[in-house]
Amino acid sequence: MTRTEALALLGEVSLGRVVFTQRALPAVRPVDHLLDGDDIVVRTYDSSALLGQARPHGAVVAYQADALDPVTHLGWSVVVTGYCRPVTGPADLARYARLLQPWPRLSGQVMDRAVRIGPHPVGGVRLVAAG
Repeated sequence: MTRTEALALLGEVSLGRVVFTQRALPAVRPVDHLLDGDDIVVRTYDSSALLGQARPHGAVVAYQADALDPVTHLGWSVVVTGYCRPVTGPADLARYARLLQPWPRLSGQVMDRAVRIGPHPVGGVRLVAAG
């Protein structure tokens, strides 16, 4: 699958998983996302572990999303590795708040922050029936 195809598929779904390091161990969080150009944007809250890792200089993360049929197990999966940085511009934060409504969150946290993942490399697979 090409980079262009993989990013187009990411743009078709809103839910994925971000993988980052927390206390020297891997951490995985389900999140919703949007694509801004080629960048993956995730809204978060001020005290989130992901935002903590991204500050001040960013961190390497992985992002994975898929669309798989639960009966046939056919579909696709895309995995991105990239540098995660906090979004700091008020205009960008306001735009992402309008475009991306996060799903229910724990502890009543206000999702008023965001991170941007610059994807490189991008890979994906299509799961198709054996023919």
